[in-house]
Amino acid sequence: MHVFCAQMKIPFFIDQPKRHDHTLTLFPRQASLTCNICGLVNKLHLTYICPICDFVAHSDCIYIPQTIRISRHHHRVSFISSLPFEEKSCGVCRQMLDSDYGAYICKGCSGFVAHIRCALRSDIWDGKELEGVPEEVEEDDVESFKRIADGVILHFSHRHHLYFEISGVYNGNKFCQACALPVNEGNLYVCVGCDFILHETCADAPRRKVHPLHPHPLKLIFYEDNCFHCKACWRTSTAFGYRCINHNCKYMIDIVCASTAEPFDYQGHRHPLFLSLDPKEKPMCHICRSTKDKKVLNCIECDFIVCFECATLPYMIRYKHDEHYLTFCHGDEASDSDWCELCEGKLAIGGKEGFYECKDCCTTLHINCLLGPDPYLMVGQRLPVPNGEIFFRHNNYTTRPFCSICNIRCPYPTFVSYIKDMFISYILCSSKHLKTRYHH
Repeated sequence: MHVFCAQMKIPFFIDQPKRHDHTLTLFPRQASLTCNICGLVNKLHLTYICPICDFVAHSDCIYIPQTIRISRHHHRVSFISSLPFEEKSCGVCRQMLDSDYGAYICKGCSGFVAHIRCALRSDIWDGKELEGVPEEVEEDDVESFKRIADGVILHFSHRHHLYFEISGVYNGNKFCQACALPVNEGNLYVCVGCDFILHETCADAPRRKVHPLHPHPLKLIFYEDNCFHCKACWRTSTAFGYRCINHNCKYMIDIVCASTAEPFDYQGHRHPLFLSLDPKEKPMCHICRSTKDKKVLNCIECDFIVCFECATLPYMIRYKHDEHYLTFCHGDEASDSDWCELCEGKLAIGGKEGFYECKDCCTTLHINCLLGPDPYLMVGQRLPVPNGEIFFRHNNYTTRPFCSICNIRCPYPTFVSYIKDMFISYILCSSKHLKTRYHH
């Protein structure tokens, strides 16, 4: 016997009427017995059995909560000892459930079901037992604006009225204040008193929502003098974001990543995508080939995987020197003869990165050359930093400035200038260089 196990106070008998009618007895050694509650074999947990009816349960499964709320479903789910139907896939991992074992099921819509271990993951469940707790009036999907008149709204983020417009002209110098991306043709809300603009889809984003990536509700906020790092794509953003309402939780994602839902309709793939992979896995994105700690979406019909950084890139976008929309392409679609029209460099060969292409004009552009490495940093915004402030600027000068870290001219559409005592101390082509500069 292990010394640690010998010192533990282990009950030999457990009475838990919620899980089983009879008293359960400790099985005194490790064994490959399938738990009747979770349906798994787990030798790391103590196993209890019922000699009367051949019931088996892990020590931690005996005390699982009866009713919980998880991030993957909009209703509460409750434990059921066996499923009333034969074949159903888990709403978390998308694998089939065995109807002979326990699961969490939605009693409100009868269509959602999840494995016990999947539903109780720390990134899925908030840790609260809700049995006997009255259902509160849910505030999810509350509108972020007050409708003043037909086509006129007052958004929580702006003091002026915003007017609905249908833009038919591309303007590369106008950006949505919510997502910081360029304003293309489409439906917009525009302030006539200043340059505040919102895409209609961004204006419609609810003030509060539950997102499948996080177990707690999220609230839409915007920073006027700060930035944040999105926990899904790990980009730096000064635009709108959703922050966890739990004061002890610092989780935050940008408004673009927050707009994703299951199933996710990614235009670059023929099948719907899901968040079905175990968070302990480090899968490789099939577009950028990265295995970094970024959230990923995966296809359950084939092995396609895409990280949030690539999945949330605009699939179609305008370029000021082309009259057509450019379409996002996978890196393995590039040929040896393709080159970027802006930097005149070769496109990534071997599928390491994606790129943008106009099918009609054969125009090809690197992602960073078109959008920059910081597409969610709002141009014109100033942020306080140690001993000064930083200013995000358009790189539209006659002569492109030199980056103080790279020692080359800034190739991207935006750059960062550090200002101290009203003077520019240095220039950076990317916000990623800020930490490098501070450490010097």
